Amino acid sequence: MTNTIFDWSELAFESKKPLRELGATFIAAPRELSAKRFKQLVQTYLPKGDIVLGLAKESYIDGFADQPQFRTLQAADVQTVIDKVNTASPKHKIYTLGHFQRELPHILEKINFEKVVLVNGSWLYSFHTSSSYYILANQHIPYDMVSPFANEQEARDYEARIMPEIEALHPFKPGAYTEQEMLAQAGEVAKYSFDYAFQTGVALGKRSGDKYELLAWSYNRVVPFQTYAMHNGASREKNFSPPHDLNHYDAVHAEVELIVAAGKQRADLTGTTVFINLLPCPNCARMFMETDIAEFVYTEDHSNGYAVHMLEAAGKKVRRLA
Repeated sequence: MTNTIFDWSELAFESKKPLRELGATFIAAPRELSAKRFKQLVQTYLPKGDIVLGLAKESYIDGFADQPQFRTLQAADVQTVIDKVNTASPKHKIYTLGHFQRELPHILEKINFEKVVLVNGSWLYSFHTSSSYYILANQHIPYDMVSPFANEQEARDYEARIMPEIEALHPFKPGAYTEQEMLAQAGEVAKYSFDYAFQTGVALGKRSGDKYELLAWSYNRVVPFQTYAMHNGASREKNFSPPHDLNHYDAVHAEVELIVAAGKQRADLTGTTVFINLLPCPNCARMFMETDIAEFVYTEDHSNGYAVHMLEAAGKKVRRLA
């Protein structure tokens, strides 16, 4: 009986000929897929040849630990489909390749796959900025970027199902916090985002003694629904745009979400402090200049510190906390 299960930890120090000779389509270890979506991918690629399905040894996409919306596909999720196909198909088979996500560039470099299939939302940052992309480009290996969902309804249903789980893991807890704890709150709400290029979180506080009262928080929300970019393809990736390009972006910035929410609640922003994990972009900085927010505390720089200069010029206090 043909062995259909490979493990890169074994192949790395042995002959890769059995895998290389398949000339297969490789589905790089994806985020979780429904059985229905996996069947669609099989129906698309199996008639053209064998399929090698990558299975990440980690439970979450690297960079998104313990975030339900970035769980990786596990063998048990699709094993029934694999067994059924391999029993029924006389010509082409589905093979699996277990590996750590960090090993993907080495796999692409060593195995000359006929084609590579990349499931949206299965990596941190934009794919065209990764070493894996440059390997594919340099070796002239064709690739497809595909949705993890069978259709738009499944994408929308997935968001509705997973958001309560995310909210339960990272609940909004009103109270008084130190500035470091406020930044931690911003980090918590950032995990609500489905934007795998970067997750931004904002916590709004009002100083009271040596602590801050947590008034509100927000994150960069993908629109018109959180799974939109995963299903349709991220505009930044479709246009090969650089990380700071604001022309191709699928989310409402966390800062804008905060101001919109404050406006709806008729909240008084006078003397408040914004805690954010990423320095606001130029557009958001200019918007903040027009508000009564007094102070901005951030951790990571953006756009060569443009926001620092603009906000300070408007009389705002800006501080960076590592």
